[in-house]
Amino acid sequence: MKIINPATETIITEVAEDTVETIKAKFELLKKGQLAWAKVSVAERVAVIQKFHDLLEENKDELANTLTSEMGKPLQQSYNEVNGARARIKFFIDNSEKYLAEEWITTEGATKEKIVYEPLGVIANISAWNYPFLVGVNVFIPALIGGNTVFYKPSEYATLTGLHIEALLYKAGVPENCFQTAIGRGQVGEELLLLPLNGYFFTGSYRTGKYIAEKVAGKMVPCQLELGGKDPLYVMDDVENIEKTAGDALEGVVYNSGQSCCAVERIYVQENVYDAFVKAYVEQCKKLTIGNPLDKSTDIGPLSRKEQQAFLSNQVDDAINLGATVMSGGKIPSGKGYYFEPTVLINVNHAMKVMTEESFGPVVGIQKVKDDAEAIQLMQDTTYGLTASVYSKNFDRAEAVMNEMQTGTVYWNCCDRVSANLPWSGRKQSGFGATLSYQGIRAFVQPKAYHIRG
Repeated sequence: MKIINPATETIITEVAEDTVETIKAKFELLKKGQLAWAKVSVAERVAVIQKFHDLLEENKDELANTLTSEMGKPLQQSYNEVNGARARIKFFIDNSEKYLAEEWITTEGATKEKIVYEPLGVIANISAWNYPFLVGVNVFIPALIGGNTVFYKPSEYATLTGLHIEALLYKAGVPENCFQTAIGRGQVGEELLLLPLNGYFFTGSYRTGKYIAEKVAGKMVPCQLELGGKDPLYVMDDVENIEKTAGDALEGVVYNSGQSCCAVERIYVQENVYDAFVKAYVEQCKKLTIGNPLDKSTDIGPLSRKEQQAFLSNQVDDAINLGATVMSGGKIPSGKGYYFEPTVLINVNHAMKVMTEESFGPVVGIQKVKDDAEAIQLMQDTTYGLTASVYSKNFDRAEAVMNEMQTGTVYWNCCDRVSANLPWSGRKQSGFGATLSYQGIRAFVQPKAYHIRG
């Protein structure tokens, strides 16, 4: 399998893909390893993860450069991701013992009662390429702390990062028969679905997530899906700083070249401030620098996948054909690399793909609305339900909109944000189940009830 640099289209290296035979052999290792790993105390497992946390810091230069070279995000954003992963791991280090400890529910009377949390067993972590560290640690860290062993499949677009993760986990003290990496494309993931695993945790597209859920349903094991979004941002007419609001929205759209599940993908602005917002947004958008992601001055790196260029071009062309106006960008730059210009469209509506279908790129439509009621109706006009943002100086007014959102996360005066303290979850086609928070610790264990008499 060739690993290609999306900024230069050159081959970085080639790696051997797993086969049916090697996948089965790795599974047998994990089955045996899980029995021993489950007997290790939570405190000892946490201590191993602490060493992994420290190793990420010690090796951050190599990790960030590898991540940038194979998936294209600007180098500073790769450093940000490694640092963000360490912060999330610290949450699990600080909180896992508390939430995995046995709980005495009834201590008086003839029958005492308690809950004990036991590992699921061997779980699959089928991970994503856009944030391989962040979406990975959401799963494999609490899974390992909970006493599970992990069959980890990094995306083929983040293979080298996945191999770095494996090597550092081993160096930290995770036994090799507790964490195994499945290397390859879709067919390798397919083999994981055929194994008698004890849980499946996937981050990626709705289409693939739906396929996985249907494929493993008969196994009657936990299946969690963290899928895409078409996340709205609404600007009310009482915002006090239109320049800052536009800047926040722009970062929410273009960070990581828009390749974030919770990226801002459509913007609604109340008519009284619409023109001012569009002007501020377009002015800031035109100042962004597209280029070599290793260059410190670069704001926008390449897309990770070549086919995404044509997908975004199709969305832009569809919008133009239906009456939209391009205020900035809209094209594929000439030269090497899978680049796409940061794009702003106005005169948009929900007949256009760019306002209803996931873009996963630095492209956004900005639509004028009359009032909060119209904004709510348009924000809810989606098959997705990941996040929604509201900008206003009045919390009560903003909260009334947020309360109407059928999303796992809502934001007031911020966007495109994830916190380890809070559950990360989706609704509708954005998936189900939760990672992060105490709920994300307990997602990887199963409760056992004890009735004790005598």
